[in-house]
Amino acid sequence: MLEKNEKISALVITFNEIGYIENCLASLSFADEIIVVDSYSTDGTYEYLLQQANVKVIQHPFKNYTAQKSFALQQANNDWVLFLDADEVVSSALQYEILNTVNGASKAVAYWFYRTFMFQQERLRFSGWQTDKNYRLFRKSKVHFSQKRIVHETLEVNGKSDTLKEKLVHYCYRNYQNYKDKMLCYGRMKAREDLKNQKKFKFSLLLLKPAYRFLFNYLIRLGILDGKKGVIVCYLNALGDRERYLELRRLQEAQSLVPDWKTIP
Repeated sequence: MLEKNEKISALVITFNEIGYIENCLASLSFADEIIVVDSYSTDGTYEYLLQQANVKVIQHPFKNYTAQKSFALQQANNDWVLFLDADEVVSSALQYEILNTVNGASKAVAYWFYRTFMFQQERLRFSGWQTDKNYRLFRKSKVHFSQKRIVHETLEVNGKSDTLKEKLVHYCYRNYQNYKDKMLCYGRMKAREDLKNQKKFKFSLLLLKPAYRFLFNYLIRLGILDGKKGVIVCYLNALGDRERYLELRRLQEAQSLVPDWKTIP
């Protein structure tokens, strides 16, 4: 049995995650504390969390992903933090690797995780997701979330990074409408990020970027080998790009009409 000395805080942010948060929390039972920051779920997620004796739940209004995760990070009582999305699950092999890592001799302060993407209950092997990785395990004292992004957030790390061998299981695709809504939401948030970074709308990007995204993921990143699943995922990812540039155009038009940009929702 691995001797456990270092304590780990597991963090999750949620909004309407019933059907997924249960498995996520079960896979975090090895952590010393579990903290969930909920942005006022309406599907029973918050009520479910309140019933979990080993979970501390805090409700906090959602501004963007970076702000929400930064707030959650502040709540952790331990230096080692494992930060998951509510639709991710830690396998028993990955649990052991995490414990072995934080209690071992590694000098890294942050760790990348690769992910196995699930299309409902089937594995999605290609379609652009096969090399996706994210920071999930890190020392709180050595990182902060980059303020340059408000979606697809990332860490700025003061120290060495490394990558774990075992993968997270990511149940990213519940159903067509849920994944579509997620991609459209990401697209709109990327547009706000673009506006903040003073990027200008161009019709060429609206026309070419979605087509390029689909063809690149479907042909070059082998989405074609995922069959019908690949067509759906590659199309919806491209749809998110289209929404990004449509939203950027809307925001820039609104900005030009209103002197004080802060008054625009």
